[in-house]
Amino acid sequence: MQPPVIFFPGATGAGDFWSPVAALLPRGWETRLLSWPGAGGVPSAPEINGYNDLVELAAAAVPDGGDVVAQSMGGVVAIGLALARPRRLRRLVLVATSGGLDVGALYGEDWRDQYRAEFPQAAPWVTADSVDYSERLAELDLPVCLIWGYADPISPPAVGRALHARLSASVLHVLSGGTHALARERPGEVAALIEQHLTATPES
Repeated sequence: MQPPVIFFPGATGAGDFWSPVAALLPRGWETRLLSWPGAGGVPSAPEINGYNDLVELAAAAVPDGGDVVAQSMGGVVAIGLALARPRRLRRLVLVATSGGLDVGALYGEDWRDQYRAEFPQAAPWVTADSVDYSERLAELDLPVCLIWGYADPISPPAVGRALHARLSASVLHVLSGGTHALARERPGEVAALIEQHLTATPES
């Protein structure tokens, strides 16, 4: 039986970012779309003041043995959750995320000024907080599917390749022409890759 699939959004904070993809997964699958208080246009919550707080929020929402699909900033939260609770997640899908790596060193564009202009009401920690998981990624041994867009300026394919090199049980897919919002642009392709990953027979 397929366990619940929990979707983490990016810095826009809105769980409905994932609605087009979630709607294309098999009928009968349980899906939950989380939102991040204080990110984008989502109202702030006094208990959420950084990525560590989002990890705790996610931990309360993801059941043992659940699967997580995460976009961009949500991918950082997902990796934080997987590191903090190594047996909580069954499988993980990361889409266009930094994964806690230095994206600037991999030629990714800085998104923060444009973000603050678009979401002036967003909590300051969204653009001020930073996480470095580069030395801990090798600890993760759960199956991970990495989905990237070839034309993503914020998290270019080099980031996906760097994560793939550090995550021992990962597969990488780079979609031609996809940008940072490829999950919204190409929901059918992304949903198919998610379904393939979450239903794959475990390697013996």
